[in-house]
Amino acid sequence: MIRSCLKWAGGKAGIIDTLRQHLPAGKRLVEPFTGSATVFMNTDYSNYLLGDINPDLINMFNTIKRNPNRFISYAASLFRDENDPVSYYQLREDFNKTGNQFYRAALFLYLNRHGYNGMCRYNRGGGFNVPYGKYKSPYFPAAEIRAFAEKADRALFLCLDFEECIEMANAGDVIYCDPPYVPTSKTADFTNYHAAGFSLVDQQRLAEVLRRASRRGCHVVASNSHTEETLDIYGDFQITHITAPRAVSCKAAGRQPAREIIATMRAPA
Repeated sequence: MIRSCLKWAGGKAGIIDTLRQHLPAGKRLVEPFTGSATVFMNTDYSNYLLGDINPDLINMFNTIKRNPNRFISYAASLFRDENDPVSYYQLREDFNKTGNQFYRAALFLYLNRHGYNGMCRYNRGGGFNVPYGKYKSPYFPAAEIRAFAEKADRALFLCLDFEECIEMANAGDVIYCDPPYVPTSKTADFTNYHAAGFSLVDQQRLAEVLRRASRRGCHVVASNSHTEETLDIYGDFQITHITAPRAVSCKAAGRQPAREIIATMRAPA
């Protein structure tokens, strides 16, 4: 498996072998929720349309694509031998204030690798607010960045709403959706990956947009949690039940496997 340069809550590294079984050959893979780009890095389509609502994520991907050597050189300088909270909070403040997109891209990687548990979270004002992670020596993913850059020419990275991204898919494309999951409990609700959040109405809208895409000739696949709401939302899809590792808890003992679904709908014959 080819690893992402990002640590990512809900990443697909743990189920990529299972997921690939549900992703058929097609003209292009369309991902409206690109996240860590693990699926991109571990599939082999001729072309990719990779969208995400998070502008910092897409900015980092495009920055790497344009000039990976410059990005690696500068981002590596932010990774210090001594990881301390004073430096972290100062750079987090710089990130929230700067309009320099190259600097912002490098800081996004720094914050991802130095922040608590690789979380990506914003407050209602759009400020990145993940607390300091107490890591002795955060790993700098130079090899992973280079592997990403080598493949990036096959992909178009766009910051846009999932519906806009899916509407760009054509007959013969494969669409894979990995949205923020329907929470399995009130305490498990985590939808602040972007300041706008992701509601149950958004979940229902996503399923309807996927139905439309299927009718126009796309093969659609979506991951989500195993809940009564999710099974109802995807009631007319083919459902595969799986278990997936969880990596949100800071203690390994708390990372219990979670029940998930893979919902698919094939294009009409």
